[in-house]
Amino acid sequence: MSRINNPATGREVRTERRARADYTGGVYGSMLAASVVIGAGTLGSFPRTELVLLLLLTSAVFWAAHVHAQLFGARLMQRSLDRRTILRVCREEWPIVKAAVPPAVGVAVSPLLGLDVQGALWLAVSVAVAGQVGWSVAAARRAGASRRLMTVTASVNLLLGLLIITLKIALTH
Repeated sequence: MSRINNPATGREVRTERRARADYTGGVYGSMLAASVVIGAGTLGSFPRTELVLLLLLTSAVFWAAHVHAQLFGARLMQRSLDRRTILRVCREEWPIVKAAVPPAVGVAVSPLLGLDVQGALWLAVSVAVAGQVGWSVAAARRAGASRRLMTVTASVNLLLGLLIITLKIALTH
């Protein structure tokens, strides 16, 4: 978004950019977490600790990749890369990691719920898909979308999550 095309003040642009990054990263991070769980589940039974670490470390790697891409893009646009810019980008992309935490917690507490490893995988995928839908609705709501548009975004994200679950079922049977 450039200031030339947007008459908004600098503060409004920063707020809009922060809101977009927060929710985009959350939706993306939730989908990533669901995909990690699906991939891990198709390879066999992962010990819970290993799956928790896989979720958190994979999200951290993707976070770092997104930070690098944003900073590289800023550099290509010849904006200065000072400490403040780097920290802002790191903060804006952090929801990618935050989105992996609820599925990881689901895996970690699954023994308390009496779930075996497969049950833990299903719990983690369900939590990730719910997070994906939640992040998308929160983004639409914060953007001032109508209830209809919030329903559409929730439905699209639910369908994407169900597609991931369908792949899990197809790959494990």
